[in-house]
Amino acid sequence: MPLIRINLSAGKSAEYREGLANSIQRALVETFNVPEDDQFVLFAEHEPGLMIYNRRYLGIERGDDFVVIQLTVSNTRTLAQKEALYRRIVELAAERPGVRQQDVFINLVEVLPENWSFGNGVAQYVKR
Repeated sequence: MPLIRINLSAGKSAEYREGLANSIQRALVETFNVPEDDQFVLFAEHEPGLMIYNRRYLGIERGDDFVVIQLTVSNTRTLAQKEALYRRIVELAAERPGVRQQDVFINLVEVLPENWSFGNGVAQYVKR
């Protein structure tokens, strides 16, 4: 945990995608105490016209490199941890791969710990 889904415009390099995934992972390690090797990332690339978003919602000027990051996580974090995560993701993504902070949209989906199975048909986070 967590499961990271990243939606972005098609055509980004493998280095760009890796840089973005690693920046998000680093932020999770630093703010959510996620183990470094707990990384599961899915990318969805969209051709022009297949990502529709308001470029000025809430007074934020979004550009063509708009990225949607959805994190499915266990519902065990505080508001302060979530706010720290949001800040750290945009800071690190700005460094590598160079995503403007205004172009990063983050959504957390919180689930109960028993809603995870990492393989073998076992709910690894269930205390027995």
